[in-house]
Amino acid sequence: MKKSNAKRVWILVNPRSGLRWSFDRMRKAVDRVWDVPGNEVSYQFCQSVDDGVAKAQRAVERGVDVMLVVGGDGTVNTIGRTLIGTDVALGIVPVGSGNGFARHFEIPLLPERAVEVLASATVKSIDVGVVGKRPFLVTCSMAWEAAIAESFARSPVRGFIPYLFAGVQEFLDYVPQDFTVILDGQRELSFRKPMLFTVANLSQYGGGAQIAPDARADDGHLELVVALRQDIARLIGNIGRLFNGSLSRLPQVKTHRFRTMTVRRMHPAAIQVDGELLDAPAVVDVRVHPASLKVLVPSPP
Repeated sequence: MKKSNAKRVWILVNPRSGLRWSFDRMRKAVDRVWDVPGNEVSYQFCQSVDDGVAKAQRAVERGVDVMLVVGGDGTVNTIGRTLIGTDVALGIVPVGSGNGFARHFEIPLLPERAVEVLASATVKSIDVGVVGKRPFLVTCSMAWEAAIAESFARSPVRGFIPYLFAGVQEFLDYVPQDFTVILDGQRELSFRKPMLFTVANLSQYGGGAQIAPDARADDGHLELVVALRQDIARLIGNIGRLFNGSLSRLPQVKTHRFRTMTVRRMHPAAIQVDGELLDAPAVVDVRVHPASLKVLVPSPP
């Protein structure tokens, strides 16, 4: 790792992300710590997913050193996957409702404070997960969690409480199906009607919920977290463990580390990728691309 020494900085803002935050306060923090002699700072705004991708690609072509993305995990995925394999360092200013990426790396959730901390951050190369052809930075889910994301996407209100209501609704409506997986081309496992089936590159779902508390961003592996329908009532009774980092200690929760995985389901179904929904076939391939994305990580105090 090396200290960031940015010369050309693009700040890419998703104006539709998040709950309440002040662009003016964030901009003043940028003026103090980033827009200093020797640096070139530019602002861009994402008008759509395609617009954000196009602007990120132009930044790469122009030799930008750092891209600060102001948005939630969906925006982070959109821009981050454009920067994979480049020399541009991705910095996250979290303004989403979950902010799983920022929480994993302990980036402050107050935007102006995040801007300040990232100015003295270190550049670190992290792993990226890929499901099918779609990269993910945080998590990919294929069972009840994906159904929750689908229901939550229809809600006009963001935040943890609407997400909780979506979970209750989908718990009643979701029909699980059997899964068979092959890990690293060798080990075959079968799961009867899992309710929880998440692949984690980082530890967080978002909102402080640690689905894979032992996941590391730079170990060259992904982590599969599974719980069956028959055990879900006991898991709900231990929901606090999702927030204190001890979920994986429950015997009902099974975890498996891998580099490649083939998932076979009975039927095609939508999957959740960093908070966004994608249609997916019954057979899905998942793999890790080690150390393929440069990110700004707060330096230890």
